Formats: sequence, C-alpha cells, structure tokens
Amino acid sequence: MKIARLTIQNFRGIRYASLLLPNHGVLIGDNNTGKSSVLEAIDLALGPDRLNRRPPVDEHDFFQGKYLPGQDTELVLPEGVPPPPGMPVVEEGEVEAAPPDSAAKPRIQVEVLVTDLNEEQLAHFADYIEFWDKTSDQLYQQANPEGIDKANILAALRVTFIGEYDVEDDDFIGETFYTRSLTEGERESFRKRDKQRCGFLYLRTRRTGSRALSLEHGSLLDIILRLRELRPRIWEETIAQVADYNVASNEKLGVSGILESIAKALKTYVPKEWGIDPHLKISSLTREHLRSVITAFMATGDSGHAAPFYRQGTGTINMLVLALLSQIADGKQNVVFAMEEPETAIPPYTQKTIVHEVRKLSAQALFTSHSPYVLEEFELDETVVLHRDAAGLLTQRKITLPDSVKPKRYRQEFRTRFCEGLLARRVLVAEGATEAMSFPVAARRLAELNPSTYTPLEALGICTIDAGAQSQVAPLAGLYRDLGKTTYGLCDKQAAATEAGILTKVDALFMHGEHGMEDLVLKNTTKTALERFAKALDWPTHISAKFDWTKDVVSALKEYFIWAKGQGGLADFLAQCTEPEFPEWIKDACKKLKAACEPPPLEEEATTPSDAAPEGAVDGTD
Repeated sequence: MKIARLTIQNFRGIRYASLLLPNHGVLIGDNNTGKSSVLEAIDLALGPDRLNRRPPVDEHDFFQGKYLPGQDTELVLPEGVPPPPGMPVVEEGEVEAAPPDSAAKPRIQVEVLVTDLNEEQLAHFADYIEFWDKTSDQLYQQANPEGIDKANILAALRVTFIGEYDVEDDDFIGETFYTRSLTEGERESFRKRDKQRCGFLYLRTRRTGSRALSLEHGSLLDIILRLRELRPRIWEETIAQVADYNVASNEKLGVSGILESIAKALKTYVPKEWGIDPHLKISSLTREHLRSVITAFMATGDSGHAAPFYRQGTGTINMLVLALLSQIADGKQNVVFAMEEPETAIPPYTQKTIVHEVRKLSAQALFTSHSPYVLEEFELDETVVLHRDAAGLLTQRKITLPDSVKPKRYRQEFRTRFCEGLLARRVLVAEGATEAMSFPVAARRLAELNPSTYTPLEALGICTIDAGAQSQVAPLAGLYRDLGKTTYGLCDKQAAATEAGILTKVDALFMHGEHGMEDLVLKNTTKTALERFAKALDWPTHISAKFDWTKDVVSALKEYFIWAKGQGGLADFLAQCTEPEFPEWIKDACKKLKAACEPPPLEEEATTPSDAAPEGAVDGTD
C-alpha cells in the first residue's frame, strides 16, 4: 500500500493542500511550514487508534481557530492553481470577497488516495475501488473499462476524514468515510478494522519512543500484540495473577492491622452487605488501568540492574523503536511508515541506518527531517519541499538543479552548500567564502553592540550560502527562489550584464562598490581597529617577512586577509570591531535586511532613515 495523493482542507495552519507523494520521501521546509501537520492529517484518516482520542479534534485543529458556522475563511489562490471543490475562493488581487455564508460550517477534510493494494485489501475494499492514472496523476474516469488494464492504471482507494463542531451537542466530532460513499448514496464509515488492514504507522518524535514498550492504545508493542492476536490472553492471565496478590498482607508491616480495625469499626455502623474485608490490590484490575501501569524494564550497564525503558537514553529508545518496527514488518507486510525527525539524539551513521531499515521494512516510508545525513539519503525526486503562504495554501516544490550544478556536484556539496538553504525560509547567496563567513559574523557582532538596531541573520531566519564564484550567485539564487524561498544576493561590484542577471533571481541585491570585501573593510574602517587586530595577530612568517605592519598596516592586513580567505581572517577582524569601526555599507545592509524580515508596524509612517536601502542594494524583480 502506498499513499499517492493527499488533500487537506482547513487543518491547523493549512487552508488547502494537494500533495503527490513519492514511493519513499522526505518532507522538508522551514519550521512551521506544515510538515508535521501533513503527517497528522494522514493519521486522522488512516491511523487506527487516532480517533480514540476524545474529542478527535479541537478548536486549535481548525484553520485560524475558526470552527463556528459562518466563520469559514476564503482561500486566496494564485494564478494557475485550480480551486478545490466546495471551498470559498477569492481570486488573487480581488479587493473584497463576498460576505461569508452564515450557515456554512467550517470543516476539516483530509482525503487520502492509496494505491498498490494487495489481494487481501482489494477483496476487502472491493465495493469502493477506483482507478488511478499514475502517468497523469489523476483518477481514471474514462468510459472505457478496458483502459484499466494498462500498466499505468492502478487500483486505488480513497478515504476522507471529516471533522467539525456540533453546535447542538457543543462538542467536536470526527469520522473517516469511504470517499465514494460521500457522493454515491449513503455515507459509509471507514472503521477501525478497515484502517488496520491498511497498516499506517505514525512515529512521532515526542511520543512514539516514550510509549514504545508500554501497552497504551496504539503503542508499538500494542500493535505487535494485536497483529499476533495475543492481547486477550495477556489481559485475562495478568488479571487472574494480580487478583490473587494481597498487598501488605504481612501483619508486621502494619497495614493489614489498620485495615482490620477499619473493618471492625465499619461493622458497628452498617450491615455486612454494605462492605467487608477491605484490602489492597496492585491496581483496579481492569484492562484500561493495566494498560497505563504495565511498563517494560531493561537492564542497564554490566550490573544487570533493570530500569523502566523510558528512563534509557533517547538514542537507545529510538533504536528500540526501530527494533519494534522490524517486528511489525515481519508480522504485517505492506506497511506505510511515517516518521518525524529520525535524527533526534542519534549519531549520523545511525540516522542513515534508520532510513535504510525503515525503507526496507515498508512499502512506503515518509520522513520529516532537518538532518543533512538523512536528507542526502533521498534522491531529488524523493525530496518534497513544502512551502506555505500567508493565506494557508501549502504547495510542494520540486528541486530543479540549474545547468551549472550537476547532480554529482549536488551530492558532493550537499552538506556544505545546499542542505541549509533547502531547510531555510530565507537565503542569502554570497559570492564567495569571504562574504559567506564574514557578513553573518558582522551582523552578529553589531547585534551584540546595538541590539535595538541590528539582528543576527540567524534570528531573522536567513541562512548564508557560499556560491563559490560570482557566476554562481544567480543560478543558486534561482534554485532557492523556485522552491519558494526569499532570496538575497551579496557580492562586490559586477558588470552591468551580470548584475542584471542576478537581479532577476533575487528579492534584493546587496552589492558594494569595491572589487573585494577585503577592500571594502580596509578602506572604510579605522586605523585603530586595524592596529589593534594586527597587534594581537600571530603573523605567518612569510607575511611578516614581507611586511612590517607597524609601518603599513593596511597592506600587511590585506595580504593576510587574502591568505586567510578560507580560514575566516576577515570575519575574525570584524568580530572585534566596535560599531563606529564597521563600514557604513555593512551597517546599512544589516539594517535593510532586518527591515525586510521584520517590517515595521502598519501604523508607522513610511520610510525612516534606517529603512532606506543601502548604497548598492537594489530590489530585484522577475
């Protein structure tokens, strides 16, 4: 079984999304893009134990928290995006929308389309089977029955979760249905037993490990027991054994004597039919209570001392999860695994092991991750870059490498040049190593000196990428911009044609007038700052033999900065400057970036001097 398409409406931060999922894939994007919400949405529709939660959804699961009739929010769709059925839509650029329908009830809707069903699943879901054209990524709806025999046409099943607020009962309700039944007669529920046949497992970073070896509903051990049909025998035998054990029955402990005195006193007030013989048991002796108190223990170290499994290290717990997954796969093939951040508390080589093992154990594996070691295990077409706009429209982007970046280079430089940009919301593409290392240091140092005026690039959500050469600024900026990122360029003086090319790929270009950042700093800082740095420097022999910095500090430091280009020599200099010792261009560029990422309140009057663009900074246009 594989999830081919997922459609989400009105769920958490997602107003609308229609995603096509690969056989195995990793969902990436900046924090709060909606990666976890995508997996949670699948769990609502396919998770066998998800709807045991009461209520199944709450106020915060609705987009913008609007769940009352008449609160439905219109969706603004950009040009070229087809409107979803049944959802109020506003055309992009339209000033006023029609007033909301006071009777309209906001609904959470999640539709999952699954393919690659096995024979058992095909027989069980026979009445609701449809067909999916994997070439066009659409349902096959031609009036030609013979067409379904083509290799590109697959049997498919659609299920839809609907969650809403019930005004009369003042409660939230949610249920999953066969999608065809919603339009072809009476609604037919897609029940828990149906979901168990699908085999979807959602492994949350914060909960799966802490519940792995518990017997709570939906834990991995609970799933294994269910697959092997062992649960009834466990409860019956355990309750029988525990029921025979009387806690603190030894008179020397004193508890039994107290209980006996209570029993005697009770007899003086009420007949024996009201209650006799109080004693202590281990639990309430119900299945639900035993689920919450039974815990697996594991020995730690060489001493053999056992402790609850959840008291082990996080990395050990995560590997325990992997071991349990292998047991589930042995007992039930055709499983879809969804796993959040497998890198948590795990060394890089083990991260790779988890990815490979989960892919091997499952028909489809879906991950979210921020780890380069996880991401590089997926091909370009298996990497789903998510982007969510302010209106709640979640879209997926495909990584398309520019002509100047060959697949081999992408793989070789993935950790150092590409990964961070793929995970960020905003990207600053710097011309070379000097700019990439020194500009973030400058912003950080200025923020330390004057936090009310400056902000570190990291705090603005900006990652800095070393383009490697001026000719690579435009192609790399275009790569990230096509993925929905806000892109900025940073370079020295360029020819008019090169500058024009970069401007088409960035939202703003920061270009100073010198032929190197070393010259920009040396010509626009103070002699005091240069001499202070030179005096503290451990000069390389070949430079000290050529220059006497006490007589010509500018020439000596220029030689040093060029020699230490790859070691961050210029960044070290900027890290010890005071605010007046920074070049004005750098300070203005930092202010401009802060203004772009943290716009002033709407009530403020327009442009103040600090908001003005620095000399050489140009807003790019497409």
